[in-house]
Amino acid sequence: MSMLLSVLLSIWSLSTFSVFTATDDTDHYANGVVLTAYHQQLYCMWQSSPKDEDSPDTRVVYSVSADGGQSWSRPMPLAVPTADYYCTSGGWLVHGDTLTAIIDVWPKGLEPRGGRTCFITTTDGTNWSPMQPVLMADGSPMQGVLEQDPMRLSSGRIVGAAHFMPGLHVCPVYTDDATGHGGWHRGAFECTSLGKSSREIEPSQYVRPDGSIVMLFRDQSSSFRKLAAYSTDQGETWTAPVTTDYLDGRTKQCAGNLPCGTAFMVSCPSGSKDRWPLVLQLSSDGIDFGRTIVLRTKDDLPPRRYEGKYKTLGYNYPKAFYHDGCLYIGYSVNKEDVVVTVVNLY
Repeated sequence: MSMLLSVLLSIWSLSTFSVFTATDDTDHYANGVVLTAYHQQLYCMWQSSPKDEDSPDTRVVYSVSADGGQSWSRPMPLAVPTADYYCTSGGWLVHGDTLTAIIDVWPKGLEPRGGRTCFITTTDGTNWSPMQPVLMADGSPMQGVLEQDPMRLSSGRIVGAAHFMPGLHVCPVYTDDATGHGGWHRGAFECTSLGKSSREIEPSQYVRPDGSIVMLFRDQSSSFRKLAAYSTDQGETWTAPVTTDYLDGRTKQCAGNLPCGTAFMVSCPSGSKDRWPLVLQLSSDGIDFGRTIVLRTKDDLPPRRYEGKYKTLGYNYPKAFYHDGCLYIGYSVNKEDVVVTVVNLY
């Protein structure tokens, strides 16, 4: 273990703050929480609906914090459903003075279920552009939904993954367009089809010290282990996915790197369908994630207050990003409350 990683592990603190709490007078479903920093403020987006997951009335909302995540504005609409589609959160990209909100658009009644990726932008954090399609390198709209945490490499290339139609079949993607609005290529990758979706879904990625990229996937075949594929050419070609020793709760997780290069994973490594405990795991070599910081336990989990379709108990779909000495981790609790846990790395 490197000396710097030892320091990070021995000197840290964490705090947890509420972004949104469901009440009788608000939406009761919340999930897909993603955070970023822009103009000295934190921005948090999530998908929101009155009762059920991915219902036709699902929209995307966002809140803003000016005090490091301790307090948040009331949710504001970011993308609203129409007669033709509903919307879910696709994540953020920041380039120069422009904040881009990625919006995943799901046509109603489409079978098998699938969607497309769009975006809106702002230069003041308040006024947003009309929605436009994210484009592939050939100028065509992306026929899939982009995963929520694309990674900007040191070269400037953006690497992530999208779930392409028909259905939801995952493939790594990359672009050298710094805005992320276009120029996307599919990486050379073979997923395992389960019919309407691939076995490998909802990935996130980190970089090892040798520059290779590791993409981690949720395993829909219920091995309760993370799957992994590897790229040594900045996302252009990928190995076949393999089953790792990293435990998982068969749920969306996240990964990334701290500025020192330390790799992290945030997930619920229960080895079952339990979405607890929520933990942060760190690694200096991108292989051994033996150091674990427990963020939330089952004892911290409040009861679910409202019923709804797919209202899974637990800490759902964490996404993390590093900013100004802290790792900010956003997630939903029981798919009805939005929470951020801040790990302060002194």
